[in-house]
Amino acid sequence: MDLANFSAKLEPFLLMAKSLKGAAAAKLIQDATSAPGVFVFSELLELPNIQELAKSDQHQKFFSLLQLFSYKTYQDYLQHKDLLPPLNQAQIIKLKHLTIVSLAAERRILPYGDLQQALDISNVRELEDLIIDAIYLDLLQGKLDQKEEQFEVSYTMGRDLEPGQLEKVLAALQDWASTTAAVLATLDGKINSIAADTAAAKMSQVEHERQLQANLKEVHERQKEKSLGGGMASRRAAFQVGDRENMNMDVDEPDTKGKNRKAPEPPKSGARKRNKF
Repeated sequence: MDLANFSAKLEPFLLMAKSLKGAAAAKLIQDATSAPGVFVFSELLELPNIQELAKSDQHQKFFSLLQLFSYKTYQDYLQHKDLLPPLNQAQIIKLKHLTIVSLAAERRILPYGDLQQALDISNVRELEDLIIDAIYLDLLQGKLDQKEEQFEVSYTMGRDLEPGQLEKVLAALQDWASTTAAVLATLDGKINSIAADTAAAKMSQVEHERQLQANLKEVHERQKEKSLGGGMASRRAAFQVGDRENMNMDVDEPDTKGKNRKAPEPPKSGARKRNKF
């Protein structure tokens, strides 16, 4: 939706309006409000010679007509129909399109019932055709939900502002800016807190890993020392057993010099007797 495109459609009427007054200016308003594609009128409304129509009893109603198409709705037309010039079919359809735009700017979900009341339409098919035409004209975007009987608005053009509405819009924008700033400050605080917690958790994890590695290293060194100590003890025990065996072998070995020899047995008595004879 290009607002510049809408303004460009009004440009020819602006050029002509600068040199027109009275009835000619009133006729120009009729033409502008009936012309296809012209949906913004504030620049035309602000021209001095157009403003002069408001002071004329004869042409004042055409100035009111321009105000109607600038920022009012179809219900405003029905309520003040006697104070306005009659509308042709093109003007009625355009005013209904602009009424849908105004409603879409206020609410995202537009029930068919509310739209039918605002547009004075009893037929649902007629209402849906009107909304579809507005979408094709780039006045708004959305989705027709026939099951729920509602129109879901996703985007809408902006209409001209009624006198006094600018201050309300600025106040609303200031409130929105303040709320947004507060939300951003809160989000920044949350982000900083999360970042600090993440950094602390990372440092804790690093310290845990360092301590774990130190403990594993200490256990490994102890096991290594124990393994080395057990091997030396086994070797010492083996050496001691070997020494004892060597000592036992030395004690049991016979003395070659006769120290461990047995005494000779004495001769038997019978033998001595035989020797005497």
